[in-house]
Amino acid sequence: MHFCRRRGLHPDPDFQLNGSPIPIVQETKFLGIIFDTRLTFRSHIKHLKTKCILTLNIMKVLSSTSWGADKVSLMRIYRSLVRSKLDYGVPVHGSAAKSTLKMLDSVHHQGLRIATGAFRTTPIPSLHVISGEPSLELRRHRLSLSYFYKIKSDESHPQHYKVINPIFGSLFSVRLSFTPTFGFRIGEILRYFEIEDFPVVSNVEDPPPWKETQLDFIDDFLHFFKPSTSDIVFQQHFYDHRQHYSDYIPIYTDGSKSDNHVGSAAVFPDFTIAETLHHFCSVYTSELYAIYLGLLKISTLNFKKAIIYTDSRSGINALRSAKHNNHPLVMKCFDLHHTLKNTKIKYCWIPGHVGIPGNQRADKAAKSANASREAFVPLIDALQAIKLSQHRVWQRIWDGQSNNKLYKIQPSIKGFGNLTIRKHDVILTRLRVGHTFLTHRHLLHSDPAPICNGCNCNLSVEHILCQCKNFYSQRQAHFGAHIIDFIDILGTNPGVNVFTFLKEVQFFKFI
Repeated sequence: MHFCRRRGLHPDPDFQLNGSPIPIVQETKFLGIIFDTRLTFRSHIKHLKTKCILTLNIMKVLSSTSWGADKVSLMRIYRSLVRSKLDYGVPVHGSAAKSTLKMLDSVHHQGLRIATGAFRTTPIPSLHVISGEPSLELRRHRLSLSYFYKIKSDESHPQHYKVINPIFGSLFSVRLSFTPTFGFRIGEILRYFEIEDFPVVSNVEDPPPWKETQLDFIDDFLHFFKPSTSDIVFQQHFYDHRQHYSDYIPIYTDGSKSDNHVGSAAVFPDFTIAETLHHFCSVYTSELYAIYLGLLKISTLNFKKAIIYTDSRSGINALRSAKHNNHPLVMKCFDLHHTLKNTKIKYCWIPGHVGIPGNQRADKAAKSANASREAFVPLIDALQAIKLSQHRVWQRIWDGQSNNKLYKIQPSIKGFGNLTIRKHDVILTRLRVGHTFLTHRHLLHSDPAPICNGCNCNLSVEHILCQCKNFYSQRQAHFGAHIIDFIDILGTNPGVNVFTFLKEVQFFKFI
């Protein structure tokens, strides 16, 4: 196969094997992706679209606007059978032209309409929000970023240095028609997501058998049920605990995370160590890093016995199963503990915010930490940060739809829950979106918009539920005598009265 984007007539290379010419083909499939000579991926996108449309028939069999599987089940089927196909190979075929990639949007939107029961004229932004699925473009950006940071975290990856330090930058800046390589495309996505590039560390492999050191844990506080146990009981029990382990030096660790601050602290009897982490790090990472700080300082001191206290159960559980946990900080703690053979170290969980002085000092130090040793983000936190950034961009796009009917009810991209009765769930979805068979079927046939005979105005969902004078008595009977609010009727907690109201005014079958 001859990959070339030269225009005009130009000969293909002549290859022979034992005197027999090797034919030049225009397309070839490799690992499920169809490559063409110009790397436009148009053939692959067409093949993928056809394949996904056939798969959608499974959803059609299981769904209907009046019976069948519920929305949650159908969305799971869509994500498993259709979206997984659309996701595969995105870092490769994501370089295709926007017009080519848009061919897949119709598949995505058709799947969402089948799952939610939304009417065919439903606006695309509303369809994304009501289903809880972003656009394919945002999805591709997220998958590309995730793949980029996976490569960045693995120095042994064959594309590690080529992706981090891409070449031919001046060429792509001059020849705008040239498709940039993956490393340059990532830069555009980072700017679109408003993310500054950051160092990332990968998960690590399990320790070898000769390093499987058993850590010592103290479980004196695990049998207490914290919500029903007073602080005085915890304080007294901790005092008795310290009397029993008086020959062990106490080291209190804690982590803290706020909007743009992540800190870790380790409190020793005579001094405190506190450091900040990258704001993408999770509170779980900050708790583990606090334990690591304690162990790191112990390695420079001549302690014979020490107990590391933490109020993070997840951190303690991670250390318990260190050989089955691939978080890099868990492995760092495990390796550091393995080197401290001359110090007997125990680990103990204590409840937080119950008045234990050492824990309070550690919590305060973590929240006020301002020193930083190194900026790093574990891969698991990086992937979560990318997901949150995608949601932030999606919310920004949704905020630009202030005139959208659904936006007035749901200004957040967080979707609604579903109803157990499929018919009711479909009707409620169409009412919230504002597009129903009764009010918008004229768009499919180029007919005039329907008019309310009693009010002589355009027929809409809001007019039927809140304004039409023909249904004043029914509205008072089902929704009460107070002022009817559109958001109260179709908001997060809609009542069953909306369905009985529609049945009484004989519109239930036409939604």
